Amino acid sequence: MTPVGPAAGSAVPVRLTQYAHGGGCACKIPPGELEAMVAGLMPGPSGGHADGERLLVGLDDGDDAAVVGTSAGFALVSTADFFTPVVDDARDWGRIAAANALSDVYAMGGRPVVALNLLGWPRDVLPAEPAQEVLAGALEVAGKAGCFVGGGHSIDSPEPLYGMAVTGLVDPDRILRNDAGQPGVPLTLTKPLGVGILNNRHKRTGEVFPHAVASMAALNDRASAAALKAGAVCATDVTGFGLLGHLHKLARASAVTAVVDSAAVPVLDGARESLRAGYVSGGTRRNLDWVRPHLDAGRTSDDELLVLADAQTSGGLLVAGELPGHPVIGELVPAVAGTTLVIR
Repeated sequence: MTPVGPAAGSAVPVRLTQYAHGGGCACKIPPGELEAMVAGLMPGPSGGHADGERLLVGLDDGDDAAVVGTSAGFALVSTADFFTPVVDDARDWGRIAAANALSDVYAMGGRPVVALNLLGWPRDVLPAEPAQEVLAGALEVAGKAGCFVGGGHSIDSPEPLYGMAVTGLVDPDRILRNDAGQPGVPLTLTKPLGVGILNNRHKRTGEVFPHAVASMAALNDRASAAALKAGAVCATDVTGFGLLGHLHKLARASAVTAVVDSAAVPVLDGARESLRAGYVSGGTRRNLDWVRPHLDAGRTSDDELLVLADAQTSGGLLVAGELPGHPVIGELVPAVAGTTLVIR
């Protein structure tokens, strides 16, 4: 259902989340469907061009971005990310979407250099001013990241959509990959979970959660630098597939099993209470359904599993390694047949 837009000159605020069927990374295509959709479409790292370019990270393990090596001794990181409104405030949405797109570069150990806007706007329903605020918010965050914004592309669409295509640089010998995890290495999470639950509550009630907005709008640049300084070689960011979904992909790609101490996982204030009140997105439930066949949950309650599967937007980095100032939430252990995830 698409709400009727405010009349010209109306003082009634625009609730952007009411103009979209989903919100943020919770509107992603479910992970199982997506993997079936792209299966066999692209080769993994192989081959190369005569000028020395070579695909170092491709589609094989669903990593956070593509990486292409060059003869100049550096590698290019390329990614794109966009979604429907996750909050009602247009400028905050732009800030969050930009931080989320830039995060894919940081998750690979790279530095973003230039970004292009990706904007879809229902011109006949919404005024142009909120779109301007979205772009301004994104420009603000890109500026904090030292990343140029060089235009982009826009379309007239049934729902508001915004994101960025980002290109960055990375040392080809220091790429953070999701297939490089080793047994005996601790797991660190750099942002708390729960933004998906609070965003769902925000969409349904209009309540605003500034601490969730602050978490989503925060860059992962320092966490990425800390991971590299600590000598980490394996990482991913936690977004629409939740902690469990992204950790399942990491463990599967690395041929290990991940053990999570649920009591050690940081969760935003109000998230558990909101979950008990019923504010859970369909994307979060689909995440949990996807990993259940590979999950040893022990006596962990379904509510706790839903927190761990919560569809995050602009979440933190999940790093195989210990980062000062961030909680260790578990460890990687030798592979257990048929099980990628163990919850304790």
